[in-house]
Amino acid sequence: MRQRGIRRIALAVGLMVGAFAAATALDGWAYRHLVRRTIYDGDFGRMLRIAGFLTTWAIVSLALVLCDPSWRDSAQTRWRRWRGVLPFVSAVLAGLTGQVLKLLIRRERPEAHAGAYAFRSWFDHPLSGAGLGLPSSHGVVAFGALAMLAHMYPSARWLWFALAAGCAVTRVLARAHFLSDVTLAGIVGILVASFLWNWWRRQGTRSVMTRATAEHAEGAEDNTRILNK
Repeated sequence: MRQRGIRRIALAVGLMVGAFAAATALDGWAYRHLVRRTIYDGDFGRMLRIAGFLTTWAIVSLALVLCDPSWRDSAQTRWRRWRGVLPFVSAVLAGLTGQVLKLLIRRERPEAHAGAYAFRSWFDHPLSGAGLGLPSSHGVVAFGALAMLAHMYPSARWLWFALAAGCAVTRVLARAHFLSDVTLAGIVGILVASFLWNWWRRQGTRSVMTRATAEHAEGAEDNTRILNK
């Protein structure tokens, strides 16, 4: 069982490294051929782009919390009641992770140097991510939120990932990012969502077990009182 888990992790790491390497090899080709500067002039392109805005996921999470019946059910644990905030939290954490990586990697956007790689000096605005592209901020936020929705509502997982991929593709078409920028964004967003989902499930399980233990102890105490009367 443990070996199977190790093999799955190794396979996942291999796929992520392979995807990023392939995207990096295709960066020059994608910059020259995958171009549509008017992508955001139409409603469809703008719709895909807003998947990369945190405000979008704040609204979605608020709607999920308000619509979830368990939010009003006092019998549910607090972890279950606040399940709806996960897409927003995942988007925030993914965005922060992406920003840290930008400041560490410091690769500039493709149009700054006509599609050539260029890395900013550490002495040039060391704490500013403006003009840096690896990973894509829109892409990492979109994948962080939509990968979480894929965990929460797995029946529609392909729809969620299609929307995230669509957001990423528009960033390449607009020449705002290299293909490898959005690929790393997807990897980071998916990883953050997976770690957050697994943590939330573990906390929820512990909360339920603690509550069940407390209720069992309370029931045993009641039975003891009855017997002692």
